[in-house]
Amino acid sequence: MVDERPTAVGILNAMTSTPQNRTATPHRAETERFRGAPGRALSFFDQLADSVLDGKPATEDDALAVLRAHDDELLDLVAAAGRLRREHFGNTVKVNYLVNLKSGLCPENCNYCSQALGSTADILKYKWLSTDEALEQAAAGLRGGATRVCMVSSGRGPTNKDVERVADMVGTIKSEHPDVEICACLGLLKDGQAERLREAGVDAYNHNINTAESHHDQIVQTHTYADRVDTVEKVKTAGLSPCSGLIAGLGETDEQLVEALFALRELDSDSIPVNFLMPFDGTPYENTWDLTPVRCVKILAMARFVCPDKELRIAGGREMHLRTLQGLALHVANSIFLGDYLTSEGQAAEADLELIRDHGFVVLGAPDAGDATPAHDPAKRRRGAGTALAPNA
Repeated sequence: MVDERPTAVGILNAMTSTPQNRTATPHRAETERFRGAPGRALSFFDQLADSVLDGKPATEDDALAVLRAHDDELLDLVAAAGRLRREHFGNTVKVNYLVNLKSGLCPENCNYCSQALGSTADILKYKWLSTDEALEQAAAGLRGGATRVCMVSSGRGPTNKDVERVADMVGTIKSEHPDVEICACLGLLKDGQAERLREAGVDAYNHNINTAESHHDQIVQTHTYADRVDTVEKVKTAGLSPCSGLIAGLGETDEQLVEALFALRELDSDSIPVNFLMPFDGTPYENTWDLTPVRCVKILAMARFVCPDKELRIAGGREMHLRTLQGLALHVANSIFLGDYLTSEGQAAEADLELIRDHGFVVLGAPDAGDATPAHDPAKRRRGAGTALAPNA
């Protein structure tokens, strides 16, 4: 059978861009249509979804075409990517909860991180939580609706003593909550540490590659891209589920975003957290605002086309950058964090759950909550006309 869908190369050739691709002029894929079934015209995105569903992986040119889609094609793009999401994950959303076991005081100089060496960001800084404190925090997330707890500590990597400390926490949490999934994120691992964590009951290990290899040295100099990949490979060898993702908005080009996604596909990461840069004051990336809500949705859609059957998590920066498009993004992604992040606050946990319900999704592993009808009285107007207070305008 001849592949009749318009090539992504043809779409890309119609673009002009600066070296940073900041002013790429999108070629409207809508103008590149072909006539399939009688009376039906398929967009490039529909054809790409068909192709991926038929088992043909998206190419780098395909990914660039998705990333550079015209803004007025956004709903068509989401609808096409949403077909892949529903094929593999139905209408479920996996809810994860972060427990920051040790905050700040990190010796690594990751330029984007509020906990890094040299950061003057005004964040919480504390040493290791006790096992009881970790259990209390994890239990709060599980009561709130999470099914996976992500246990995170700052630092280059754990000592063997640190691994044993976390192993004790995991054993305590699983004794009280035997069905919970636990993902650890402790930094670069040494030989044998991943195996010990698995033995203790850890299910997954997160270590993000963060950006493309070609861009890595621009964002951190105290460890290498190869160091990060080595830890992901150790995780896989130990039989833990690999969780690795990226951060968008670090000054990378479109091509480097694609490079990072294809590296994650090559690593066979089961779960891909997509973070959007949170430019903390006191870090080298303060006042860096390269992202828009529409851009963030396109990045998520690109990730879905490239890694159609992987858990795609909207991670840090969700509220800040997606804003009112958070719900639309759930039609592409299938996983979020509940409540707060490591050093920043998220929206209220109940608002996260409302977001899921209001868009027709259900929390993976949660009992059927039925129709959630608001139980509060509408807010009465007490400002504007008829009052001495300024109007809401």
